Amino acid sequence: MLFISSCENDLNKVKEIASNEVGTIVEPTTGVDLILSDSAKVTIHLTAPLILQYNPQNTKTTYKVAPKGIKVIHYDKLTQKQDGTIIADTGILHAGEKLYEFRKNVVATNAQGDVYKSDELFWDSATKKVYSHKTVEVFMKSGNVMNGNSFESDDAFLHPSLKNSKGVFHVDENGAQ
Repeated sequence: MLFISSCENDLNKVKEIASNEVGTIVEPTTGVDLILSDSAKVTIHLTAPLILQYNPQNTKTTYKVAPKGIKVIHYDKLTQKQDGTIIADTGILHAGEKLYEFRKNVVATNAQGDVYKSDELFWDSATKKVYSHKTVEVFMKSGNVMNGNSFESDDAFLHPSLKNSKGVFHVDENGAQ
């Protein structure tokens, strides 16, 4: 009986240490509907059913987590037309780094209608780059499909670069050579 009791105490210590490392939930927010603008022009519309703000002991590493899904719509600043979306099961905002992290079932769409799917996507709003270190599938509006082991692009998903890529491309045999 002492052995089981001892294990429970050790397990409780592990949980306590882990919770200290993760940080404390400072601010849970439900029904998030956030609009970001620049010079009175909408640039981003973010929605999430729940966002939890964590405040670890080091305040420079404060972050927010959307554990029940997130949707980000990006708008062209000049035309105010929607030019891309990112949807994921989980979203993380690393506040000090201006880095957004999307996890599980990530689907991003650009203005041309090309769809990018992966289990991971990072958006660095400071450098205006998106990237992933996991497998990415790109379904182009033209019907072409590309796959790669990793991915990098501008944040409009207009100039993608896939590593170790392969794909299926439709060729018009009657077209000019």
